[in-house]
Amino acid sequence: MQFVEAGGAFIPSIGLGTSELRGRDCARVVEQALRLGYRHIDTAQMYENERDIGDGLRSSGVRRGDVVITTKVWTTHFAPMDLERSVKESLGRLRMTEIDLLLLHWPNPQVPLAETLGGLARVKQIGLARHIGISNFTVALIEEALAISTEPLVCNQVEYHPYLDQTKVIEACRDHGMALIAYNPVAKGRVKTDETLQRIGAQYGKSPAQVCLRWLVQQGVAAIPRSSKVEHLSENIDVFDFALSEQDMADVFAMAKPQGRITDFGLAPKWD
Repeated sequence: MQFVEAGGAFIPSIGLGTSELRGRDCARVVEQALRLGYRHIDTAQMYENERDIGDGLRSSGVRRGDVVITTKVWTTHFAPMDLERSVKESLGRLRMTEIDLLLLHWPNPQVPLAETLGGLARVKQIGLARHIGISNFTVALIEEALAISTEPLVCNQVEYHPYLDQTKVIEACRDHGMALIAYNPVAKGRVKTDETLQRIGAQYGKSPAQVCLRWLVQQGVAAIPRSSKVEHLSENIDVFDFALSEQDMADVFAMAKPQGRITDFGLAPKWD
């Protein structure tokens, strides 16, 4: 497994996204993923599956210290004292003593960012989180957050796949030594039937999803594809035995569209 390093955090290049997975099915998928070699599991308070993530980890037999667990604080818990309380509740559900990577799930203009980041920094300082970061932040919000935060912000988790140009956000993260983590990295399965990705994949004996994930890995981006099927779990992590050519990379970059974003709703900031 390869890693993306930022601010002392080592984030596996391919992890497991768990949105919409719940209950015993979620625990089973987490257990299977860890047994297949995954070492990064991404969850969130909003997913209502933190308890299941913890169950899956314990069932897998994989050492807790070998796995990066990410969770995200929901926007209604951004007041400092509420943030700390909600993180303790997350730890209780996970049955863990610390979170490896704790993120703010979305920007929330209703609470001053300085207050929220103060609460996030405190959570790290008292040992509830090893590393902290942000999610769904634009370039302007990244700059604002970095200027305020008293602790390093190691990543920004955003939607990123071949149909969505995230060049500006990636450059901002790189400029500040932050990692970019891609959610929806295979565009919720839309890449399966893409002719460009099929053509490139045929050269390497790989699927369109594997080409897409390899394209992200070669950019130094960490990806968290979600899957509930064992065959897809195996496929998604099997992207380290080939490399795309410069022309292949360029062809995938050329797939971006103005309306390529999938996750966009009321909470969303004004995107770059």
